Amino acid sequence: MTNSTTGAPEEMRDPNLTPPMGQAIPLGFQHVLAMFASNVTPPFLVAIAASMLPGSPGSIYLIQMAMLFAGVATLFQTIGMGPIGARLPIMQGTSFAFVSVLTAIATSAGIDVALTACIVAGLFHFALGSVIQKIRWIFPPLVTGLVVLAIGLYLVPVAIQYAAGGAGPAMAKDSFGSMAHWVSAITVIVVALVCKFMGRGFISSAAILIGLVAGFVISMILIDGAWAKLMGGVANAAIFALPRPLPFGFNFDLGAVIAVAVVSIVSAIETVGDVSATTKAGANRDATDDEIVGATYADGLGTAVAGVFGGLPNTSFSQNVGIVGMTGVMSRHVVTIAALILIACGFIPKIGAIFANMPLPVLGGGVIVMFGMVVAAGMNMLSEVKMNRRNMVIISISLAVGLGLNLVPSAVQWIDGSKDTKDTLEILFTSAVAPTAILAVVLNLLLPEED
Repeated sequence: MTNSTTGAPEEMRDPNLTPPMGQAIPLGFQHVLAMFASNVTPPFLVAIAASMLPGSPGSIYLIQMAMLFAGVATLFQTIGMGPIGARLPIMQGTSFAFVSVLTAIATSAGIDVALTACIVAGLFHFALGSVIQKIRWIFPPLVTGLVVLAIGLYLVPVAIQYAAGGAGPAMAKDSFGSMAHWVSAITVIVVALVCKFMGRGFISSAAILIGLVAGFVISMILIDGAWAKLMGGVANAAIFALPRPLPFGFNFDLGAVIAVAVVSIVSAIETVGDVSATTKAGANRDATDDEIVGATYADGLGTAVAGVFGGLPNTSFSQNVGIVGMTGVMSRHVVTIAALILIACGFIPKIGAIFANMPLPVLGGGVIVMFGMVVAAGMNMLSEVKMNRRNMVIISISLAVGLGLNLVPSAVQWIDGSKDTKDTLEILFTSAVAPTAILAVVLNLLLPEED
């Protein structure tokens, strides 16, 4: 008997089934390749925002932790511990949803404040597991779509800056906007699109990663010094290294915590959607309450543990949900193999050094696609919303204020009080995503519905 949704055998619907290793290991690698580029990009961006140059030890370490704790968080989901974990084939990875908030915090307050906020917000995210079903109504597609759209719009200029040659301390000032940079970036985009829409199976699911490899090769030829920088960076990186607790220190800031916690709520709602999509695509059934609650617990625990060792927040990866639907293999043990591969990579700094020394235009080409997809995802969520006057007012005010304050941070000079209070409120008001989300929730609750 076969799964009518995917054409796979009926027994493949069982999350506890273990396929033969000859099939399970390649499927595990496919899950890793599909999410690898998206997983290592956020720490790269946050490192630059924290004034760490590409290829620096701090940048390599953040990328290393992204691989290691994406694997650890995935094990929380697939294997589980008590009520923690959905025990479904859910791949965890470093979340793009937090990049805008964390880059803003890292730029204004430092990487120590950003990572401390991740730890505390992770614990808050964990606590959401017990109430997630009860608060979902506060975050309809109007609110979640607005937040995702704001995240994407905040990040798009960053993508263009990187494609042209970098941003902040990593900017290639003499060659910014050069043809060599843009050819490298465009190569990534073109190859990724060709693989995605003309390839099949592995080629299609790993399209971004293949595009990055192609752009990487072109950049080695066109960009002066790129090859020497790459070889030197990889040679200087250690072969094996263990994670360190609180590698950048612990520095609590309430505004930073609130900003990251707001995004955590949206991330938790998205995880609920991914769990539901996984069970529907792989087993043609609805997710149970235990699976949804367990997945939220695993999200939060994975984020908190990662933050302790210098990793960024984790969340479920939607592209891997697509692999489950495409292959029809619902086995959580396949994704457990993928998690073990990521953990192994996380102990090898030389792998992190390859990505940390990637020419910024290559990364720029990749994130143009990734961040553009974030914008498109937000628009897709909003397409479910009836565009009456009420909802258009909520969208317009939330985006205008949220993104506007981020673009003109001097507009909040009216904030007064002690230095700590002032810094806290400035981070909160100018983080783009937090004010957009807060305004959207408040306006959606207060404004009366239209007939």
